[in-house]
Amino acid sequence: MNIRFFGAARTVTGSMHLLEVNGVRILLECGLYQGRRNESFQRNRNLPFDAASVDVMVLSHAHIDHSGNIPNLVKSGFQGNIHCTFATRDLCSIMLRDSAHIMESDVKYINRRRARKNQPLIEPVYTTEDAVASLRHFTSMDYGRKAYLAPGVELTFFDAGHILGSALVCLDITEGERRYRLLFTGDLGRYDLPILRDPQPVDSGTDYLISESTYGGRLHGTAADAEVALRDIINGAYNRGGKVIIPAFSVGRTQEIVYALHRLHNQGDIPDLPIYVDSPLAINATEVFRLHPEYYDEETHQFMLEHRDPFGFGRLRYVRRTEDSKAINDVDGPIVIISASGMCEGGRVLHHLKNNIQDANNTVLIVGFQAQHTLGRRILDREETVKIFGDRYNLRARVERIDGYSAHADHNELLRWVGGLGTSRIKHAFLVHGEDEGLAAYDEGLQSIGVRQTTIPSQGEKVTI
Repeated sequence: MNIRFFGAARTVTGSMHLLEVNGVRILLECGLYQGRRNESFQRNRNLPFDAASVDVMVLSHAHIDHSGNIPNLVKSGFQGNIHCTFATRDLCSIMLRDSAHIMESDVKYINRRRARKNQPLIEPVYTTEDAVASLRHFTSMDYGRKAYLAPGVELTFFDAGHILGSALVCLDITEGERRYRLLFTGDLGRYDLPILRDPQPVDSGTDYLISESTYGGRLHGTAADAEVALRDIINGAYNRGGKVIIPAFSVGRTQEIVYALHRLHNQGDIPDLPIYVDSPLAINATEVFRLHPEYYDEETHQFMLEHRDPFGFGRLRYVRRTEDSKAINDVDGPIVIISASGMCEGGRVLHHLKNNIQDANNTVLIVGFQAQHTLGRRILDREETVKIFGDRYNLRARVERIDGYSAHADHNELLRWVGGLGTSRIKHAFLVHGEDEGLAAYDEGLQSIGVRQTTIPSQGEKVTI
């Protein structure tokens, strides 16, 4: 078997790995690359392989950095099936259309500026029509079921505990007389977080591992500590009369924050202030969460028995219409605005940042990983000025960070889960979806628990098993 690491190699976005086994080409993920705008546009538009030559695809979960370039894959000639869980298919149905809508809206906005400067106009990487067409290729299965992808290749999903429907991808492979197991983490979730179950142990027998490394070398706070920090940040902003802007991924992070705010509100730990979820995608994703209680942990089931809906309460307002989103800017007094995208690379959060980032009474609260060269990373690094829609704005708002809401396993959680596989069996681990410092720390950690051979592949690197 050959593996080509075409995405999320020494970076945390654009997950894309191409396997060649028994004459069949299997694509793991087809995510959007997020970073410098021009580089991202070119990398996402131009796939690094012939899409028509790919026979089948497997998708671990619905986050855009793993799924977001599927419409372009299909548009470029892919004809096969895309295997995922039921919840992942439901989420992709809304997320890919939303991604296309954002691309079309952003290109329309940019083209107005380019036209005024007599610059050539650009086209989106794909359209809403392309996104809808790609959904016809999805085929769904639940955890623990088996599917035969190709001659000698059997697929089983296990619960990754990362977001709703996220899966560990287990491939049992027969090549001639050889039999071996390749396990791909996708994104590994955390232990003891609200809403979802913990990452599922996988039966011993993994020979080769492709593992994410997002938080290699770093540790998260606990969910309880995160809730205390959220309480204090909101109360501080309330006392200053300021707004709290929370850029949050529409799937997973938004629901976690809403659930936490619901609990704080019920306990009387935060004031009775307006809270807006300003993201049509987040609203639709929350509806998908409501459709799949089978993925919830016991704590969330108990909360539902007492309060019915974990994602709705009195002061919370979900905002769909564009005119209602714009009207939030006219609301006086302290408010909380939760809006996508999580790395501030598109969507309505850009408008809220543009309108509020220069006021020292306001707070930008970062609750997720921010990749290099994204606007979210520049805000987190507290650069003096940041560019939004091509214009420079002074960063005067407070910038706060809470790591406890991360849906990614931290360093110790990664090692805990890998240790459960039986490290003496693992012949080779390939570390992806991480930046250099985290990759190096995780590499060292894996060797300390007995993984014999590790590789940190570069972009486009080919390895043979």
